[in-house]
Amino acid sequence: MANQVRKKKKNSQFKEIMKRLAKNKGAMVGLVIIVFMGIIALLAPYITPYPYDKTDFSNIFAPFSKEHLLGTDQLGRDILSRLMYGSRYSLQIGIYSVAMAMTAGTIIGSIAGYFGGVVDDVIMRFLDIINSIPGLVLSIAIASILGAGFNNCIIALAFGTTPAYARMIRASILNIRKMEYLEAATSINCSSARIIFRHVLPNAISPLIVMGTMSVAQSILTAASLSFIGLGIQPPEPEWGAMLSDARQFLRQYPRLVLVPGITIMIAVLSLNLLGDGLRDAMDPKLKD
Repeated sequence: MANQVRKKKKNSQFKEIMKRLAKNKGAMVGLVIIVFMGIIALLAPYITPYPYDKTDFSNIFAPFSKEHLLGTDQLGRDILSRLMYGSRYSLQIGIYSVAMAMTAGTIIGSIAGYFGGVVDDVIMRFLDIINSIPGLVLSIAIASILGAGFNNCIIALAFGTTPAYARMIRASILNIRKMEYLEAATSINCSSARIIFRHVLPNAISPLIVMGTMSVAQSILTAASLSFIGLGIQPPEPEWGAMLSDARQFLRQYPRLVLVPGITIMIAVLSLNLLGDGLRDAMDPKLKD
């Protein structure tokens, strides 16, 4: 009976959040754009007009046309096809790196916040050291050590953002650690793992989701920066940052080669930020101005 009541309450809360989110026009626009980009990323191998690595040296720097809607690059490759394929890399890097950082940060923050004392002090001092290094610089350093590539780029991005998740989870746990229902769970000899994952983390999930959504946007930007300086996805793979790097030498003669992937990155990041703001307001209306 108690479980049914809890389920109904959770369903009611979820519906209320969805209603508030649906009323936020900015968040809905962001959601539609991100879903659209996600569909393109999934279907890219089947819907792109040309293979992303197909070269045509007789048709380099072609302007916008029916055959090439966004033109071609310095190797005669179709820019639209590369842009669509690039969404697979950029979105995957953003999502995977955030998922990795969120998982690691949740575990670390839970341990620090729940056990406290010396364990908390040691973990937080280590996180302070990591936080003292700018995120982009830290990602560049790790990518330099590990080498360029898809997997190494994800690890570099995740390492730099893990402390933020750990701190947030720790703060949430410290706020609710002394609540009566946790003391009751402790009194009936519930294990620490059960208390953390069953009673503590569900109450910290809302800010985690909001932060994760916005972190995907930041990860896409940082990944593009790494690719731009040669430490991310390597040519001929069409990641958006790598496309910018390839086109920078032709900026003056053919600015569209830079503008097209640059605007795409801007739209993706803006959409994720709009969605993140909407989720924040929907999950905690008190924060809305």
